[in-house]
Amino acid sequence: MIKSVDALVIGAGPAGLAAALALRNSGVQNILVVERESVPGGILMQCIHNGFGLHRFKEELTGPEYAERYINAAGDENIIPLTNTAAIDIIDNGKTKTVILLSETKGLLEIKATVVILAMGCRERNRGNISIPGSRPAGIITAGLAQKMTNLHGLLPGKEIVILGSGDIGLIMARRLTWEGSHVKAVIEVQPYPGGLNRNIVQCLHDFNIPLYFSHTITKIDGDKRINKVHIAPIDTHFDPKKTGNFTLSCDCLLLSIGLIPENELSLKAGAALDPITRGASVDADLMTTIPGIFSCGNVLQVHDLVDFVSEEAEYCGKAAAEYIKGTNKKGKDIPVKTGNLVRYILPSKVKAGRSALLSLRAMTPAENVNLIIRTDKETLYKAKHRKIFPSIMLRIPIKEIPPLARYIEVLFEAE
Repeated sequence: MIKSVDALVIGAGPAGLAAALALRNSGVQNILVVERESVPGGILMQCIHNGFGLHRFKEELTGPEYAERYINAAGDENIIPLTNTAAIDIIDNGKTKTVILLSETKGLLEIKATVVILAMGCRERNRGNISIPGSRPAGIITAGLAQKMTNLHGLLPGKEIVILGSGDIGLIMARRLTWEGSHVKAVIEVQPYPGGLNRNIVQCLHDFNIPLYFSHTITKIDGDKRINKVHIAPIDTHFDPKKTGNFTLSCDCLLLSIGLIPENELSLKAGAALDPITRGASVDADLMTTIPGIFSCGNVLQVHDLVDFVSEEAEYCGKAAAEYIKGTNKKGKDIPVKTGNLVRYILPSKVKAGRSALLSLRAMTPAENVNLIIRTDKETLYKAKHRKIFPSIMLRIPIKEIPPLARYIEVLFEAE
């Protein structure tokens, strides 16, 4: 089956639905949204805790409630995602793109689209990404899988649990599993600072007296059919285990909360260049990849800490894609954006002269009493004091207008 659309959105999570709604609100009618899961909503459907929507809707929602807002809004616009459908290839034909889909109900589909918006989200790192020595027993799973098992299927992953990594999903699962009667013995973090938001450290660990070991790692896993013990050691500044201070914890489950990776296999198939730091696509001021007509937004572009910002970014992407379809996208000189002191990455990597811009960035390491400075080769565009910065917290800075004569934009932190 061959079908032509103006816009194909891959992914019906918060990014994909927000992008599709922005397309429709910008006058694009022929839109197809595809989703590989059986229902839209993305990862939010298993995030039954609250804390979502404070920025976007000015009220506190659970993950499913936040997703419901966008699912209902899309339904009101007659945007019904094609579920149980996986995109398996993207072919760049110049002015159009061909996307090959595999649908559970419709079989193999070939979709011709003027634009494609990538909104596939991200996936978790697993044991293979960090190569923990030891045996390979059952009971070693990612924190997100444990969340899905517990919240959607009513299954408990274990009773005696150790968590490696202090990412937000792992922190939230420490609390969730404690509520369900499991004993979370410790959270082990290789860095000297947390990987998740401070509010989750307090609400999910401190409130339940769960120990958090910074600058420690798991050096070995024991177990035959099922994990029964992990060996833990402090590490030095080179991340090598020390010979003193080692200890073991018995457990029947090890949760891995060791980071997220944007799901960009399709982006690579299409030929889009990836940023080596974010592992998402390299994009311009309109969030368009290096392939004209292919856009990227949400966690497939950069891993966000708040879904509210995913929706905001995706809405911007949808509007830009609509302008591309209608040929009304504003032209202008591309100005490169570069990272300076203590900045791990900055998105987008290019901005347009004479236009506004919204810059997203993360710090390289924690720091105190620093100024965030955004400047050109001629003037300072933004300066603000930050009492504390953390790599786990994304900063989003609006710039009213990029000076037309600027040669570059530099983003950096400076000590006071």
